[in-house]
Formats: sequence, structure tokens, C-alpha cells
Amino acid sequence: MINFRIIARVFSLLLIVEGLFMLVSAGVSFLYHEQAASAFCYSALIAIVAGVLVFTPLRNKERIFGNKEGYIIVTGIWLIFSTFGTLPFLISGSITSFGDAFFESMSGFTTTGATILTNIESMPHGILFWRSLTQWMGGIGIILISLSVFPVFKSFNLQIAVVEFSGQPTDKIRPRIKDAAKRLVAIYFFLTLAEITLLIFGGMPFFDAICHSFSTLSTGGFSTRNNGIAAFSSPYIMIVITIFMFIAGTNMTLIYFGLKGNFKKVAGKNEFIFYSLICFIFVSVVTLILYFKSGFSFGKALLDGAFHVISIITTTGFYTQDYNLWGSIILIILFILMFTGGTAGSTSGGIKIVRLLLITKNNLQELKRLIHPTAFIPVRLDKRVISQNTIYNLLVFIMLYFFVMCFGTFIMSFMGYDIITSFSTSASMLGNIGPGLGTFGPFTNYSSLPMAGKWFLSALMLLGRLELLTVMVLFSKNFYRH
Repeated sequence: MINFRIIARVFSLLLIVEGLFMLVSAGVSFLYHEQAASAFCYSALIAIVAGVLVFTPLRNKERIFGNKEGYIIVTGIWLIFSTFGTLPFLISGSITSFGDAFFESMSGFTTTGATILTNIESMPHGILFWRSLTQWMGGIGIILISLSVFPVFKSFNLQIAVVEFSGQPTDKIRPRIKDAAKRLVAIYFFLTLAEITLLIFGGMPFFDAICHSFSTLSTGGFSTRNNGIAAFSSPYIMIVITIFMFIAGTNMTLIYFGLKGNFKKVAGKNEFIFYSLICFIFVSVVTLILYFKSGFSFGKALLDGAFHVISIITTTGFYTQDYNLWGSIILIILFILMFTGGTAGSTSGGIKIVRLLLITKNNLQELKRLIHPTAFIPVRLDKRVISQNTIYNLLVFIMLYFFVMCFGTFIMSFMGYDIITSFSTSASMLGNIGPGLGTFGPFTNYSSLPMAGKWFLSALMLLGRLELLTVMVLFSKNFYRH
């Protein structure tokens, strides 16, 4: 049994929130005296009215009957946000096809960063701001959900299932962590403002600094320029964005401890150490390859190598160079990095570092079990024993992840694309990265993709953002049984 009254109440509030964000974008258009301002006002009106119409009053003791409401709410939020997010594109005429507008909107809210726009710089400022804002909203994701839901249901028995199964025991979202969620949102704001300030200091125009900061902290990758970050050709800007991409790929809770000066807490996390080690190793490898094989100066090799490696690992998808021209060895490395993702609790997509760490630890322990079959040899993370059931669930997730990716590769190949393009595009969409390899690499867009392909890739983006099972469980017969 599912309590649809609670679901309707949450959706109504979130539609109103989306409408208010549209009004912010309308303000940007007004500042630049653009006709798109009216499109945002109409879009906001539609979203807010829709939110008011589905607003549902609740009884004093409203019940839910399990986690089903949570799965519907979380999946529905991204679908509803993406659907209503098409309105500014369509009403302003910036994108004329609903399928294209939905692809762009879904790409934004899932922080994927894939685009169908062929001339980004011709778009109104309000539209460019809205694209980046959708990523910023999507990046804050689960925190915004908690802040929107709990003030309404603080007196009710509400438990929303945590959508991001990271392999670590996590609390369900409850009112008692509302204050913690507020602190994390405050950190998100603070980091965004810090990057905006540093980018402006480096010579990036104010508007571009805001939009790129939104895209960086959300690990989204949308840009206001056709050539992305390459349009600014500034080592300083690349360094700033690289640093903030790395930060955005880090667990928000660890950032909180770091800002409080509790570095012992940060350094004691195995996942963060593993994440930092992976970044360091692959940045070093790519730098050396570019230096010795591609004729780059060491400084340029380090700068370009670090920027693109961190961009792929954190699933941001920014670029300054066409790495398709860097040779097969680097392409293989970048393809492998498409499966990593940042740490659990970050805005990154992908498999996540903690899963890779736990599977690596389990594989090493399995070798010991073969030698000592009767011994109890558990997997530990941060001095905590991880249950075999958790390891089993991780293996199921990773198996399912690669199955979906292979299915996506088959569909893309069926549409006539080569195997490199098909494989990398599927991995890129499922990992919420944006650019892939081959046909849809850097400096290209997805406008040439058939409409059926755009809808399919939109589905992959959603599956990747919501960790597969959150969406797939809705198609299970058992989900709708009492």
C-alpha cells in the first residue's frame, strides 16, 4: 500500500521550488534585457500553479507503509524537474523540439553535461544561466530533498530510503539530521561563492564565473562557451577549476570536517585516501605520457593531464583539449576512469570510489580465504567490519551496472555507431560524465543523434544518477503488492 497523499505533497512543494528558481533565471534575463525573461515568467507560473493544484493537505498522523513512497518520490523528482525544466527552452524558442529540450533538461538535472546545442554562445544569458542552475540543483540533490520534505513532515513517521547505496551503513533520512543537511547546503553555497570569486579574480567574466561554478560544484560540465573551458585559455582558471572539481568529488561531510580543521577525521577515511591516490597515480601517468610521447612541455602536460583526469574521475566532463588526439594509451586510461566516480556523498556519478575500494579489499581477502578456508577473514573499512551481505549487494550492483552499460552499447551500435563511440557514450551517460570518446567526444554535441537515441540516453542518465536500483525497483511486480 502506498500513501499517494504524501507523494503529492512533496511533488507540489518541489514544483513550487523549481518555479522560484525559474524566476531567478527570469531576473537574469531582465538584467540583460532579453525576451527570454517572459518565457521564464510563464514557465515559473505554470510550475507554481501546477504545484499549488497538486498540493495535498495531510492529517495530523499521516502514515507511510515502508520505503515505497521514498523510491517514487526520489525518481519522480528528477522526472518532474526535467519535464518542467523543458518549459524555458520551449517557450523561449531556444529549443523547438520537446525531445531535445527534455534531453537538455535531464542532462542538467542529472549533472551529466551532454548537450544538443550547436551554438551555445548564441543562447540568451537567461537560458545559459538556467542550464547551469539545473546542474547546481541536481548536484545538491538529496540535500534539497531533505530540506524540502522534513519541514512538512516533522511530526509524521516519514522515512525516505537513501538512494545512494554506497556500501557503507547509512542512516535513513530523518528529521534529526535536518540541521546536518542545512550545514551541508551552507557548505555547497560557500564553495560556490569561493569559486566564483577566484574565477573572477583570474579574469573570467562575472556571468561566466557564476555558470561555471554552478557546473563545477555539481560535477555537471555545462559551459557558456562553444569551446568550453578552452575558450578562456588561462592556466590559472584551469588550476582553480581542477581544485574545485576534486573538492566536488569529495564527500560533503569530509569537507565539513576539513573546514572545521578536523584534518585527522579526513585523513582517517580510507575512501578519501584511495580517491586521492587514484587521482595522483593517473594524473602522474597521463602527465608522463603527454610529456614523453606527445611533445608537451612538462608544465602543460601536468596542467592538461590533471585537468582532464580529475574531470573524468569526478564525472564533471569539462575539457580544454580534444583527448581523442592524445593516442590510444591515454584513451584507454580515460575510458577506465569513466567507471570510477567520486566518493560516496559527493555530487559525482559513476560507480563510486568506495565500491571499488570494498571490492578490491574483498578480492584480496578472498585470496586469503582460499589459503585458510576455515578462517574468519572479514573485509574492514575504517576499522569497521563490512558484512558479506553488503559485499554481495555491491557485486550485484556492479554486475547490473556493466549489464546496463553493455545493453546501452548494443543499442548505440544498432543505431549505426562504431564500437568505441557506442561503448564510451553508454559509459558516459550512465556515469553522468557528458562527453565520451569517438563521435561524441570533446568539442562535439549530441544534436545529430536520432530522437530515439536521445530518449534512450536520457533514460541512462536517470539510471546513473539514481544508482540503477532506485529506478528499476519501480518496474518490479513486488513493488506494487501489499
